[in-house]
Amino acid sequence: MSAKHFFIKHINNIEEYLCALLLATFVMLLFAQIVLRQFFQYSIPWGDEVSTYMFVWFAYLGAVVAAKMSAHNRVTFQFKWFPPIVKTVCETIADLLWIGFNLFFVYLSYDFVFNKMNLFWKSQTTGIPMKYFYLILPIAFTLMSVRILWNMYLRLFKGIEALDPEAEELKKISQANQGDI
Repeated sequence: MSAKHFFIKHINNIEEYLCALLLATFVMLLFAQIVLRQFFQYSIPWGDEVSTYMFVWFAYLGAVVAAKMSAHNRVTFQFKWFPPIVKTVCETIADLLWIGFNLFFVYLSYDFVFNKMNLFWKSQTTGIPMKYFYLILPIAFTLMSVRILWNMYLRLFKGIEALDPEAEELKKISQANQGDI
């Protein structure tokens, strides 16, 4: 594997790495909180608050990963009865509407974080300015838009359909069942 390929592979999966890191960290932090409370009658003062913010970041980055995998819920069963172009056009319109919503939300959240949020709003236990916790909003919706655009590019120009992991498993099961017949 070349250095370029290695670098691109890891940059392409950065959201997944961050999700894994956040999940592991906030679960360990909550576990430590439980152990400390039960056995030592002590708790980390900032533990619950920081783990809550980590969970929120994890959830938004998880939505980005789901957009990357095309794993968000869609109603697509009706496309079986239409030509493939109808599915392509409808999904493209839906994706463009989704991107429009995301970009509007990027604008609103960026405006909130950088223009309307009071500089003196700080986390109660850590003293960190709240804008750093809310920064996930414009970041996640921007990344989600980029991932949707990339999937649209692959679908429309390269002919590659991004299947979510569940659809891939169903396809494998279906093929295995057809092989048994």
